[in-house]
Amino acid sequence: MDSRHLRHFVAVAEHRHFTQAAKALHIAQPALSISIKKLEHLLGVELFRREDRQISLTDEGIVLYEHARRILQQMGDAQLAIAELKGLEKGEVRLGAPSMMGSYFFPQILMAFKSRYPNLKLTLVDAGARDIRQMLLEGELDLGVIDDENVPDDLETDHLLTVEMVAVVSELHPLAKHNSIDFNQFLDHELVMFKSGYFHREFIEKKASECCKAIKFSFETNLLTLILSIVKHEFAITALLDLVTKNETGVVGVPFSPNVHMDLALAWRKDGYLSIADKTFIEFIKQYT
Repeated sequence: MDSRHLRHFVAVAEHRHFTQAAKALHIAQPALSISIKKLEHLLGVELFRREDRQISLTDEGIVLYEHARRILQQMGDAQLAIAELKGLEKGEVRLGAPSMMGSYFFPQILMAFKSRYPNLKLTLVDAGARDIRQMLLEGELDLGVIDDENVPDDLETDHLLTVEMVAVVSELHPLAKHNSIDFNQFLDHELVMFKSGYFHREFIEKKASECCKAIKFSFETNLLTLILSIVKHEFAITALLDLVTKNETGVVGVPFSPNVHMDLALAWRKDGYLSIADKTFIEFIKQYT
């Protein structure tokens, strides 16, 4: 089986359209159609349903897609490993982190790392823990920050740090003078929260379920600056990591009762290849935790 056919098959499976897949592959559409036909003939099955210009995977196509994606990832890893043995470096670290970590924990670390290794490229992707896990599994990220609970078997983790989640209110809010707040009190207020997929959002939803309370969402946004602005103007309160309140004026972090501590980990694909740049970054970040 030719790896080129697999690349063509995966492109069509993901774009669900021959013309768009051909453009992404930089080949002519007729050539792509011929390649898929050859693959189907080789395997003796139809991989796509073609009905009214709609393309979807057959049952056989669904099975092949999972294997083909992994094969192509492993081939890329193998090429990278050989390149590094020849004295080359990948030269890039693709890191995924939730916005609070990206805004308050990583900036100094990334700048220090870049100063020491100026030839390496750093790409920081802002996403929720759920999306980061998926991007790691699909090979879109090399490393990612996730909560260290219910980690998929396909991911390897290394403890990064333990952080506290706190209720965040305006410094003028009546709750700002409290030493602590329980979840029943917290859930009585209008909330501004990140959208689903962020670990602290999922935690609050779990607590609301345990308390048998509906969450009063006034705002939902993944823009941290907007969340802080809404809180500062007393339109709502929220829950964030205490590293935010330690670095922001105009807001106060009120500990939950009982306290909420979260373990965050640096994660990567268990069967993936970690480049020299990735390994160097992992060792570098340990100096700061």
